[in-house]
Amino acid sequence: MDTQSLRLFVLATETLNISAAGRTLGMAPAVASARLAKLEKLLGAELLHRSTRKVSVSLEGQDFLPYAREMIEQEEAALAAFGKGKAEVNGTLRFAAPSTFAQLYIAPLLPAFMDAYPDLTLDLHLSDTQFNLIEGSYDLALRNSILEDSSLTARKLANDTRILCAAPDYLETHGVPGTPDDLAAHRLVAFKDLEPRALVSDDGAKATFDLHKASHRLIVNDGLTQVRVTLKGAGISINSLWAVHSELNDGSLVQVLPGYTLADNPALWLIYPKSNVVSAKVRVFMDYLIQQIGRSAAWAGS
Repeated sequence: MDTQSLRLFVLATETLNISAAGRTLGMAPAVASARLAKLEKLLGAELLHRSTRKVSVSLEGQDFLPYAREMIEQEEAALAAFGKGKAEVNGTLRFAAPSTFAQLYIAPLLPAFMDAYPDLTLDLHLSDTQFNLIEGSYDLALRNSILEDSSLTARKLANDTRILCAAPDYLETHGVPGTPDDLAAHRLVAFKDLEPRALVSDDGAKATFDLHKASHRLIVNDGLTQVRVTLKGAGISINSLWAVHSELNDGSLVQVLPGYTLADNPALWLIYPKSNVVSAKVRVFMDYLIQQIGRSAAWAGS
């Protein structure tokens, strides 16, 4: 299969402009259109929907896109192995991450990374709702758990210790729980759902953060909002240490039941589609995040 046509297809999905994609590869518009048509004929599927106004990616095109990218990466790796090419860091990197973590820790690092790799475009999708990597054609994602998906690979970025905390004013008004059983008399703030969360103490004792037993409960689906409402006295919440370590240090939040943490020992993982070849753009961005965040996590000493 002609990898230059595959490059043209991938570029066209990113720009939604066949002529512009062709120009990037040194092709005249008519030549670019003809090569894409030939690729579609070979595959027996329409990869791009064309109209006089716009270009859009078909369902078949979305399905084929990750395979096209992998074939290009395989070719680059093969050429590099024989000294006939180099794994250039260019193109577009589609990265999905939780918005709260990205705002606090990833966004400040981007200018330096962009300076180091000026030919690479970063396409960031930031939301506390998790995306499907394969269906969304993402190259890389940050998750707080490893999915049981054989098509994905993961590298650990950092630990994700989670603790219970509340505002001092809330604790002054409602009292400080001395044991996990005392949580039932308190207002509890939860992230996304009412599912009970298992807790474990430093000496191995087990307990539960159970909103069903709470006197009052609030559910939010945004991590930053959870921190904000906890700061305002909405109740006791479980938060990642990376999200609240500054507030704990300045006293605007206080750790509740300090001997307990979330039992499943979560971590932050960089997840990417499994492949025999990790593309240069994915590799350098992962290495950069691990170097800048994972090896000197700002919250590690809190």
